[in-house]
Formats: sequence, structure tokens, C-alpha cells
Amino acid sequence: MPRKKKSRVYFGMDVQDAIIEYNATENNSMRNKIYQEKIHKAFDKLAENLINTFKFTYFDYGFEDIKCEVVAFLVMNIHKYDHTKGSKAFSYFSVVAKNYLILHNNNNYKRYKTHDDISTIDLDDKFLNRESRKERIKEFMEEIIIYLDNNITNIFKKPKDVEIAYAILELMKKREDIENFNKKCLYILIREMANVKTSDITKVSNILKKYYKTALIDYDKNGIIGSSNQKFF
Repeated sequence: MPRKKKSRVYFGMDVQDAIIEYNATENNSMRNKIYQEKIHKAFDKLAENLINTFKFTYFDYGFEDIKCEVVAFLVMNIHKYDHTKGSKAFSYFSVVAKNYLILHNNNNYKRYKTHDDISTIDLDDKFLNRESRKERIKEFMEEIIIYLDNNITNIFKKPKDVEIAYAILELMKKREDIENFNKKCLYILIREMANVKTSDITKVSNILKKYYKTALIDYDKNGIIGSSNQKFF
């Protein structure tokens, strides 16, 4: 008997139905299950095809990171898809992903162009200052991790916020292994670790960002976090 040909359609009506089901479900565990089992592969393949087809060249990180960023952007905007307006999910998310890539590709091009027009006066001094600053930031990161580890429960009172904060802190501890990951990829990792919505992560990260900035000022001024009279909590 002749073999049944395997379908080459990677983003068909089954994926569209899964996206509709995902958006209609409020249970986070169920949403994650639907995404992992029915949507992720389609988003991943869509991003891969667009990058390969249009050859976006003005990104300063590798193919896998670009693809991961696009997939993360699609996930963050999945709730905007409304099948009742007549648009197919494949067409809708193809446009979303393509526009995202075009926007960032063009912005990076402008940045590179501007950089090329700047003279390299005092290059050695700038390099030394940059290296010194990198080393100081590295030392500061070790300090802020210890500081937050001891004080997260003072900053956040809700169990969900505490869990998200510890997930972010865990990624900070492993930053050398994931330093090439971009912001949106990290959002996906945190969502998987804490099983929460993107809006919850944004709220917690914005609060931590304020403490980070305050602590950095204190560290630059006094060489230690928490030595000044600034109120951290």
C-alpha cells in the first residue's frame, strides 16, 4: 500500500484553533500546556522561515537568539489575535513577526551608520574606561544578588511576586550562561519557571529595576550597598 504523505503544513487551522483556545483559557497551567504542545513549534518555524527568507542582516547577535526574540514577541502579543475579524492566524502572526524584524533591522542599521560616522579619538582611554567599568559592574552584580537574596521578602509581600522575584534572581545568578539571551527570551524563561503572566513579570521587574538603580548609585558612591541613608525598603 502506498504511504500516506506527511503534511508539510506547520501552521494550519489546528494551530489557529489552539491559539483561540489559549486566549480563551484563564488557567496558566493549561495555557502553558496548550502553547508547548500545539503552538510553540509553529511560532518557531514561522520565525525561522521569515529570517531565512528576508535575510535580516543588521542584528548583532546570532540566528538562534533572533529567532527566540521573534517567538517571544509573538507570545507576548498572542492575546491580540481576534479570529472573529476574519484574519487567519498564520497571516496575522506572519505580519506581526515580519514588521518586528523590519523595525529592529532598520533601527540597528541606523545605529551602525551613526557609529561609523563618529571618530575614534582617545580610543585607548575609552577602552580602558570601558573595561574598568565592566569589572566594577561585575563586582556590583555579585553584591546586588546577595542583597536581594536577603531582602526579597521585604520588598514583595504577595507569594506570586516573591516567586517571580526569585525566578529573576536565579537568572541573575546564572547570567554568565545566558548572557547572550535577550530580554524577551528571558521573559519566556521566567514565565516557565514561575508559571505567571507576562504582565506580572513586568510589574515585579520594574520594581526590582528601581532598587537596582538606587543600589548602583549607593555602590558607586560608597563602594557597598546599603551603607548610605537611602531607603531601600
